[in-house]
Amino acid sequence: MKAALLPDRGVIKVIGDDARNFLHGLVSADILALKPAVARFCALLTPQGKIIADFFVVEAPPAQGGGFFFDVARSLTATLVGKLNLYKLRSRLIIEDLSEILAVLAAWDGEAGTVYGLGYTDPRLPALGLRVMVAPHLAAAASADLGAALVDAGEYEAHRIALGIPSGGVDFRYGDAFPHEADMDQLQGVDFAKGCYVGQEVVSRMEHRGSARSRTVPVRFEGAAPAAGIAITAGERQLGIMGSAAAGHGLALLRLDRVAEALANGQELLAGGVPIRLVKPDWARFAFPGDTKAAE
Repeated sequence: MKAALLPDRGVIKVIGDDARNFLHGLVSADILALKPAVARFCALLTPQGKIIADFFVVEAPPAQGGGFFFDVARSLTATLVGKLNLYKLRSRLIIEDLSEILAVLAAWDGEAGTVYGLGYTDPRLPALGLRVMVAPHLAAAASADLGAALVDAGEYEAHRIALGIPSGGVDFRYGDAFPHEADMDQLQGVDFAKGCYVGQEVVSRMEHRGSARSRTVPVRFEGAAPAAGIAITAGERQLGIMGSAAAGHGLALLRLDRVAEALANGQELLAGGVPIRLVKPDWARFAFPGDTKAAE
């Protein structure tokens, strides 16, 4: 088993009598049914349905003081705290950025638990493993308790990329992407039965009409990785942009209809001159150009 401290993650705490109902009415997951130490993957959206921030919400058990903790991109903690305070109005709750005192540890390639911090299984995909909110100075102790070797965060990134799981800020742009484009509908990030939340009408319409034309999808390549943000083309036509990459695996945000047309015409897909090929992950339930299953 491996574990890595993720320096790009921050922690926000929301606590108070109105916290559960407040969050349920804002985010894309069902918070009313959330149980202690079980995480939800979700997002806060604009009224137009674009992702402001995606994050995990986990409820602390009463023995640990209760409250709801967000595992979120550290670059977005100030933005998210500001948005939550904007919606707070007269709700009885306290919102705190705890990123200076709590960190996020990811552990994978094994099954174990730890008495350190607040642990929860990654709700997106079982293979992503466990995450733990813990004081940074206890990361080594928590890893030892898990029976995991503490490794660099780059190894976790390579693991995520190999599984085809998008990461905001590199595989899609915050404020510009819909949940479907970030595959949140495929990765338990949207509850289509929960009712109203900010941006819900747009997201539900995309789901029921099947109108998501762009998706973040896994790709493979040989040799040096294409740079993140570089255009992906077929002939003279741009199909999308390259995202994160490691060890021959990558992610790309692509117009799937244009990719399907290019493949049907026998055109090669290029990311800055580097040939790439799409590989369908096992978790994907949407129509995939070429419908090539990930057997690699």
